[in-house]
Amino acid sequence: MTRLTRALLLVALGAMALGRRASAQDTTYRGITLVGNYDPTRDKYGIVVLPVGGAFGDSIRAIVQRDLDNSDRFSVIDLGTTDPATFRGANGSGLNYSLFAKVNAVAAVEIISVATGLHVALHDVAKSQVLNVAEFPAPSTAPGRDWRMAVHRVSDEIQRWVTNERGIAATRIAYMRGTGEAAAMRIVDSDGANEITVPTEPYGISPAWNPRGTMITYTTYAENSRLFVIDLATGRSRTLAGPVRNTTFSTPVFTPDGNTIIYARSTDSGTDLYSMSANGGDAGRRLTLGRGVENSQPTVSPDGRRIVYVGNALGRPELYIMDADGTNNEVLTNYEDSERNYRSDPDWSPDGRSITYTERLNGRFQVRTINPTGSAPKYRTSEGANEQPSWAPDGRHIVFTSSRSGVRQLWVMDIETGRTRQLTQSAGSRLGAWSPRLNEP
Repeated sequence: MTRLTRALLLVALGAMALGRRASAQDTTYRGITLVGNYDPTRDKYGIVVLPVGGAFGDSIRAIVQRDLDNSDRFSVIDLGTTDPATFRGANGSGLNYSLFAKVNAVAAVEIISVATGLHVALHDVAKSQVLNVAEFPAPSTAPGRDWRMAVHRVSDEIQRWVTNERGIAATRIAYMRGTGEAAAMRIVDSDGANEITVPTEPYGISPAWNPRGTMITYTTYAENSRLFVIDLATGRSRTLAGPVRNTTFSTPVFTPDGNTIIYARSTDSGTDLYSMSANGGDAGRRLTLGRGVENSQPTVSPDGRRIVYVGNALGRPELYIMDADGTNNEVLTNYEDSERNYRSDPDWSPDGRSITYTERLNGRFQVRTINPTGSAPKYRTSEGANEQPSWAPDGRHIVFTSSRSGVRQLWVMDIETGRTRQLTQSAGSRLGAWSPRLNEP
């Protein structure tokens, strides 16, 4: 048995003694207040992730460190060494809390591979003690796609232990790459890894997740337009609507309960919003009566009571808001009234407090947010052309299409700090749709 193995085993036994009641399904936790009056635009929690022993230990540590950094709530501290003796306390037992305190770490994470998955302990540096401990199941197919998602769930629980809010590492983004008949739907992990292609029909567009993250709806355009739902477990698609002569289906979204799909249907007399059972079998119920105008791109409030969409009744694309049954319809973006206005791509935040959308500014599209009351519009981007935003489940991050790298790619932004990171690496990436948290316990 190596020194590292012995040291990790000692800590594991101590952690398990403190947390005998914790299990793989245990969702109880004690949130800790490590920073008083936390300011999300300025403050981050300093955190150390200790080296992980065993097979794929380096990969586990790298994934967790990247996830915590991508959360924009942590400053991940690298001590510049993997020597286990550095991290141990006096006489080689416990942890060297004084070292962590010197580098301004408020927490230290210890991960040990066990037969059933990963044993994780969170240490409170100031109190020099284990604060929380749990075991997380992980498949034996390391480093496969499901295995990486299991590690992402560890990262999200670490964030919850510290901030009382689960992270968004265990999520994925669906998007389209390419256009026309060659358009392909792709799905990628929140950190940009494990990208796969989803089998779809030619001319696919506008993917949107169901609330459980098990299905995606999308449409096809051009001739023989149809509305589909894909079961991600099987890869099979079901046709819910179409083809209908001289009719195009577009921009479908699930309602928060997952039972209904709201979508746009275009004919020679205009475009209107319809609702349909997610199981299909009905002709759809009209929600708007445009009489020759274009109404499309719906997004539903988290409580399912209201819908924001794009309409051009004023002669230009604006955001409108109405009740879910189509009543009480009014303009939402009624500021800076001008015939040059162009607003589109709305997406309602999961916390219900904000709507992100695209607006044309000085000839370029930029991402903006607005309150559901129509107040406090804010620009979120300015570099390059930016459009098609989609909220993450935390209501703090968005994924959007941007030309800032010279070609269209997907980027992720923390709207509290403005920090951005590039998600995709292939040109022509667009129409990103962020999944819900996947397989929450």
